[in-house]
Amino acid sequence: MTDVFIASDNIISPLGTTSSENFAQLAAGRSAVSLQENEKLSPLPFYASLFNNDSYTSPASACFTKFEQLLIESVKGALDTVAIKPADKDTILIISSTKGNISLLEDESVSPQLKSRIALHTSAKMVAEHLGFINKPVVVSNACISGLLALITGMRLLQSGQYKNAVITGADVISKFVLSGFQSFQAISHAPCKPFDEARNGINLGEGAGTIILSSNRAYEKEISIRGGSVSNDANHISGPSRTGEELYAAIGKAMTDARISASEVDFISAHGTATVYNDAMEAKAITLAGMNSVPLNSLKGYYGHTLGAAGLIEAVISIHSLKSNIVLPTHGFISQGSDNPLNVCKELLSGDLKNCLKTASGFGGCNAAIVLGKN
Repeated sequence: MTDVFIASDNIISPLGTTSSENFAQLAAGRSAVSLQENEKLSPLPFYASLFNNDSYTSPASACFTKFEQLLIESVKGALDTVAIKPADKDTILIISSTKGNISLLEDESVSPQLKSRIALHTSAKMVAEHLGFINKPVVVSNACISGLLALITGMRLLQSGQYKNAVITGADVISKFVLSGFQSFQAISHAPCKPFDEARNGINLGEGAGTIILSSNRAYEKEISIRGGSVSNDANHISGPSRTGEELYAAIGKAMTDARISASEVDFISAHGTATVYNDAMEAKAITLAGMNSVPLNSLKGYYGHTLGAAGLIEAVISIHSLKSNIVLPTHGFISQGSDNPLNVCKELLSGDLKNCLKTASGFGGCNAAIVLGKN
């Protein structure tokens, strides 16, 4: 089967505008989650990771929304370090998001024009044309596994020989519409989130963008590959995860079979770890079923909040840099075990000879995803 390599990556977040800046901030223990007092988003203060005062700027045309500007700048940052060109017929653009431009509903009357502008395929077309992609872009929007599903989609397109390069990017921004939705589920924590901790009580939201460029060109084989990936669905509940963890376990197992590795060869796990009571419990059950409850594990939600459609990409980029640096980052906010299935949750920086990482994600509607990243 065709090998698929990580050619380049980029993160734009409140912690920095490059992957290296973001990784350095996390390694120093810095979190972007802070108390927000913004009545445009919520009448009550809330904790989240947001760009300061909507101050994110880019040289992109004013016709682009903040969501689209983040995508454009993140893709540019990743393309700057490789010879891959958007105008190459062998290069495909894949965009992941859960909410896209949904915030436009807050300020504009519903009309045919708004319905067209708010559509994810409209954003994808505008971004692709601005960056010079000649192939029709692919949009992936499947709740909070969108980023990982986009990576798996790109991997499979390259393995099938349809393309040689895939530029995979994802972003989400936090609006009143988005925040109020999570508040209606009583899913927002009243404090900085605590993934996998016994005192966890909900998520913090975050905004940002991540990009990973995949290539089958062996010029990029020297560092990290995406070795396998799989998805599954609980078919349990519109918002509640599986009670058993068996479905995420199935995705993990298939991803590892795809990657041709065993549980003993996984050096660390980058979990979804939203810090909600039921999601973390479900993940713990799945990881225990997979025989990896002793494998070092972290969640990055305490640093970035939950960045929705960008989460899988941002967290995969950090995992890539963890493999390169041989460092597993601690789980910000975690103090003590909060599951009937205890995991080896990292509380401090862990150094070692790292070769393989398992990255997981789960989302509303019962969707699950897992990928395996490996050092070449």
